[in-house]
Amino acid sequence: MTAPLKHYLQFADFTADEYAYLFERAALIKRKFKAYEKHHTLTDRTLAMIFEKASTRTRVSFEAGMYQMGGSVVHLTTGDSQLGRSEPIEDTARVISRMTDAVMIRTFEQARIERFAEYSRVPVINGLTNEYHPCQILADIFTYLEHRGTNSEGKPDMACLAGKTVAWIGDGNNMANTWAQAAALLGFKLRVSTPRGYEVDTQLAALDGTPASKGWQNFADPVEACAGADLVTTDVWTSMGYEAENEARKKAFANWCVDAEMMAAARPDALFMHCLPAHRGEEVTAEVIDGPQSVVWDEAENRMHAQKALLEYLLLGRQG
Repeated sequence: MTAPLKHYLQFADFTADEYAYLFERAALIKRKFKAYEKHHTLTDRTLAMIFEKASTRTRVSFEAGMYQMGGSVVHLTTGDSQLGRSEPIEDTARVISRMTDAVMIRTFEQARIERFAEYSRVPVINGLTNEYHPCQILADIFTYLEHRGTNSEGKPDMACLAGKTVAWIGDGNNMANTWAQAAALLGFKLRVSTPRGYEVDTQLAALDGTPASKGWQNFADPVEACAGADLVTTDVWTSMGYEAENEARKKAFANWCVDAEMMAAARPDALFMHCLPAHRGEEVTAEVIDGPQSVVWDEAENRMHAQKALLEYLLLGRQG
């Protein structure tokens, strides 16, 4: 059985109903993983992984997850593939998609993955671009539901997101763009605090073609943004591809380090998340990331479980 062709290039590609299914399916897959029960729904399926940006969590989570579901993986880096160099992206897409069942790409501009998907015969997944990181937010929301949003049956319940507030502190980057899309789509509130000049690009964070302003607010003061928040989250100040700006960013972001004061402004039971890798003493203090409110290790593991549900859905459709 094969599902109709569908790609996952940004968070807005799926509906709220599809996310409800994915979160419940990820919970089932994780329970089976913890109980050492086989879940080989992707036997004989092959995932191609193309990395133009270095990765730890993305590679391990996709590769381990695919093997755990009975499938196999082909791993390609810029040194292994001809993506956009001596061969057009369109031609690479035509070839790789004839030999594999799905493709995950971690690259720079979103336009590159969109061009690949246009000519691919199989589902294409965004493992990270400069503009979006949907797989990470998929895992983050699953992690929040796991800790604070289960129903009486112990299953993830997206209704629990209603009225909740997420505080994004730091750079208006691909993570912030994706959180904005998620807030507009799933109905929770997002507060964003960035230094001047590093704000979220409302066009990149757009949902359904319109600037994503509904459901989120900008705050000049990061402590104010955290006030009453249910989740406080951040990322490194200098994302891959922006290393030349590192020193300037350290100065600009000096007051945006998530610390005990910001967490104290949030709700007493607020969670802290970080997509990792983290730089203790820069975007977050060791006290916070290693403290009792931090769920970063669950969050990291959940990349694998959420992506297993995603791969299964893209390749097979909804399962009973």
